[in-house]
Amino acid sequence: MKLVRNRWSATNPALALCAVFFALCFPAEAQQQPKKMPRIGYVLANGDPKIPQAQVEALRRGLRDLGYVEGENIGIEYRYAKGKEDRIASHVTELVELKVDIIVVQTLSTIRAAKQATKTIRIVMVTTQDPVATGIIDSLARPGGNITGLTRLTRELSGKRLELLKEAVPRISRVGVLWAGDPGAAVAVKEYEVAARVLKIPLQSLEVRRSNPDLDGAFQAAVKGHANALIMVRSPELRRDAKQIADLAIKTRLPSMWEGIDYAEAGGLMSYASNDAESFRRAATYVDRILKGAKPADLPVEQPSKFELVINLKTAKQIGVTIPQKVLARADRVIK
Repeated sequence: MKLVRNRWSATNPALALCAVFFALCFPAEAQQQPKKMPRIGYVLANGDPKIPQAQVEALRRGLRDLGYVEGENIGIEYRYAKGKEDRIASHVTELVELKVDIIVVQTLSTIRAAKQATKTIRIVMVTTQDPVATGIIDSLARPGGNITGLTRLTRELSGKRLELLKEAVPRISRVGVLWAGDPGAAVAVKEYEVAARVLKIPLQSLEVRRSNPDLDGAFQAAVKGHANALIMVRSPELRRDAKQIADLAIKTRLPSMWEGIDYAEAGGLMSYASNDAESFRRAATYVDRILKGAKPADLPVEQPSKFELVINLKTAKQIGVTIPQKVLARADRVIK
């Protein structure tokens, strides 16, 4: 019986060598395929692309510290609502349709819009609200669902702000609370009402429209109602008006307490809050852990451990207020 030799391996060694070469090359080529760049969607409720955003830079800095460089190994899709609530839902929908890996959000309305829009895309929040009380997550320790992040405890500091304002200006007898009519601000007003009852300080609600707020009218109402101090509730709709509000408070000689450092820098008398930049820098750690496989449901929501008291002495001089030395000694920063 005559054996038939394999013509590929025996009679054509060159072809056999080529076959081995290709077999080795294909796995190598597969390994060299570029890795998909992760993308973040970032919705800024009160942001404007023409105005530098401290939160944006803080998030970028946090990402850089973790080895992520925008445009090189991570992409960020920005959506700016410019303080207009009716734009938020559509911006979130756009990001969901783009199938970004993570959505970063910060206001209560934006968090709720993102939660309603997707159950699969991971969401990192930086919120001033209590995320458990507002129904965003199940608990701080185990959020459940697809949302985690940081809470800045802004609402929980309401009583402390009133207390500090009273210590700084003991003559205070009635405080106006300036706020825009959004859900988050409404929660804030209730918190201040609870704190005011404990401190026995009457409050005057100074609600303004969310769009085109009548700030002059609000301050006229404060003066007419004999308010001799002001609490400014942080709100996307009013953030762009911070300088105007601070100027009006100075004009009417109302000592003012604010819920963010940037407001004291704009001319407010005092602010007491956690550090904005640090919160958004820390948000980058959640982005990193999720991209590496962690589930939001298992990542505890972080709370700040440090709060900063900022006092603007320039404003104090303008309105004729002398801040007691014991209060100045407690300040983390004094603007002169």
